[in-house]
Amino acid sequence: MDLLQADRGQPARDIHVLHPNAYPGWIDRQSARIRAIVAAHGLTGKAGDRAILPGEGDDDWSMLLVCNDPPGAPWRIASLGGSLPAGTYRLIDTMVGESGLGWILGQHRFDRYVTQPAAAPRILLTDTPANIVETIRLAEATALVRDLVNTPAADMGPADLEAQAERLAQDHGGTLGVTRGDALATGYPMIHTVGMAAAVDRAPRLIELEWGDPAHPRIAIVGKGVCFDTGGLDLKPSAGMRLMKKDMGGAAHALALAGLVMAAGLKVRLHLLIPAVENAVAGNAFRPGDVLHSRKGLTVENTNTDAEGRLILGDALTRAGEANPELILDFATLTGAARVAVGPDLPATFCNDEGISADLLAAAALVDDPLCRLPLWDGYDDMLKSDIADMVNAPDGGFAGAITAALFLRRFVPADTPWVHLDTFAWRPVAKPGRPKGGEALGLRAAYRLLQDRYG
Repeated sequence: MDLLQADRGQPARDIHVLHPNAYPGWIDRQSARIRAIVAAHGLTGKAGDRAILPGEGDDDWSMLLVCNDPPGAPWRIASLGGSLPAGTYRLIDTMVGESGLGWILGQHRFDRYVTQPAAAPRILLTDTPANIVETIRLAEATALVRDLVNTPAADMGPADLEAQAERLAQDHGGTLGVTRGDALATGYPMIHTVGMAAAVDRAPRLIELEWGDPAHPRIAIVGKGVCFDTGGLDLKPSAGMRLMKKDMGGAAHALALAGLVMAAGLKVRLHLLIPAVENAVAGNAFRPGDVLHSRKGLTVENTNTDAEGRLILGDALTRAGEANPELILDFATLTGAARVAVGPDLPATFCNDEGISADLLAAAALVDDPLCRLPLWDGYDDMLKSDIADMVNAPDGGFAGAITAALFLRRFVPADTPWVHLDTFAWRPVAKPGRPKGGEALGLRAAYRLLQDRYG
């Protein structure tokens, strides 16, 4: 809460943020002393140029940043939030707007396992105090996703996801229900099958949280919670297993989005569902060629034990649809094919409703949380054919892997229910200002804005 404060005229150092086009006029208005210092820094007015400018007193200085982001863009001053000395700062000749989010997140660190003390805070004064609470909520939700994804699997198993959901329920007056272990075998057989090889203390479970007025429109948020993915008997190589602590990234997004919905008091009846498992290797692990039964009654020939996320989501989506929601939204770190298609920054987005798809993409552009829509191409549905069951979980050949995975999930969604599926990476392989390497919220703010616009 201390990182963004209302500007009441308190002492603060100035920050000048200039667009490259405005730099020539600005430098022409400066004193010979300032021009000399800027020249000594080698600044030419290109985006990314920065310098500390001395004032009149011994301890008087301000900051200059040249940036081509539009005013108020989330990441406009994120690099300063993470690099300036501790203290209080004020933007000059520009509004803080949404850039307060980047300022806060530029100071976020995943420090659970480090012994060094946390850095002293850098406080930004804002001329739009009405935005403070919402900005802090978004920053906390983003930090939650990052922290959950960054936590190693030894400390982030199915029980830990359950504990996080329980905290949300307690904080917001929700009701938590959990189906665990062998109790899944009859009601949620695919969740049970995928997770049954894990240790007893990492037993599979379906976590459900309900919140809100039952008279309000019902929405379901579903998150894939594979807390570690060995690949099962179709074992991943060590390089492919290295980051599989992040395979619960969909659950992290779902938890964070549910928290935002409840904190904002959106007029919905919320149903959060997280199928939480560890895809482990043991004598009772499910096998390639096994035929799995599902909650919906469809049978699935398992052609790849490393395509387990769609299996557990199938049961969870079926459960969500049984309550007749007017919208189902799921997050999942589902396919490597999505990363090949659109890279790490863009969640591959699938939707069976043109109006909601348009609204979601517009929301994504508005909050600078980009998405890339891919088609639910009916022509590829035949790729899911099985010789011995209703369908396979992973077609041979590898073509259109993100699309066929989405088509698999679609079979578990009621045909008349609007549904959005985000195949998100939940990871940033290269650091950017305000966005460190590691776990990342991708698509979270876009989805939240969609829900705000519909139910706020």
